[in-house]
Amino acid sequence: MLIKKGGELRYSDITPKSAYFNRRQFLAAAPAAFLAVRTASAAKLAAAKSNLSTTEPATDPKYVTTYNNFYEFGTAKDDPAPNSRNFQVKPWTVKVDGMVKKPADYHLEDLLKPGKMEDRIYRHRCVEAWSMVIPWRGFPMSDLIKRVEPLPSAKYIEMTTLMDPKQMPGQRYPVLDWPYVEGLRLDEAMHPLAMFVTGVYGVDLPNQNGAPLRHVVPWKYGFKGCKSIVRIRFTDKEPATAWNKAAAHEYGFYGNVNPNVDHPRWTQKRERVIGGIRSRATVIFNGYGDQVASLYSGMDLAKNY
Repeated sequence: MLIKKGGELRYSDITPKSAYFNRRQFLAAAPAAFLAVRTASAAKLAAAKSNLSTTEPATDPKYVTTYNNFYEFGTAKDDPAPNSRNFQVKPWTVKVDGMVKKPADYHLEDLLKPGKMEDRIYRHRCVEAWSMVIPWRGFPMSDLIKRVEPLPSAKYIEMTTLMDPKQMPGQRYPVLDWPYVEGLRLDEAMHPLAMFVTGVYGVDLPNQNGAPLRHVVPWKYGFKGCKSIVRIRFTDKEPATAWNKAAAHEYGFYGNVNPNVDHPRWTQKRERVIGGIRSRATVIFNGYGDQVASLYSGMDLAKNY
């Protein structure tokens, strides 16, 4: 078997490893969290949603919880749900360090206090040209950032996924330079739309969706979302992120949705709506341009992609 690493790797070269678990057995014994997601009240979510939410209807949860990019649990879209069923998310600790006044190892429960959780329905666009509309439960990234008090010299926030090949079978293969690392400019992370997320469809995150803590930035492509976060580091240097290290010519640091900048192997001008039969035109900044365009004033968005 040919194994490619680093700059040799192309998305299309990745071999699905769908034989980890028997999917029929998994579906027959569907986890309680998955059943709870399927039966969550859409009306209740609609009534509770934030004024930052999109007006588009949410995608059926059966797609959101079974069609996932989470390479730690396999590279096929249907790998993460069965392969993460035994993933242990309690207890969970997040290290906050770097250029910050209050570094510490936080238990997740303490990290969430005294923050106010809210529901937001965001549209999302994946770099592979598909999209979903997802109701998240979480809190603004800015709440945590203000709490730990970054130093004036901090310019970026770097987030890291758990490294545990025993629980995460995808990490046994050199698909990426593990652990997964993602980053944002600090002003991006401070934007009101940027969230740390702990739930979806009104219940705790299923493992395959990034439990117990992930971040969501709706004006960027999906690869900019770090899942199962165990470390948040503040730095004055642009973080070396996982996909940018693997294929810098395909995955830039910013990852902003831009129909005018094609992926080297496919167009980004249109997107396929998961759960439907239609496609639609891709919108700059995924439709959030009025809120976020000012973050990139004066930048060449074709160069800083």
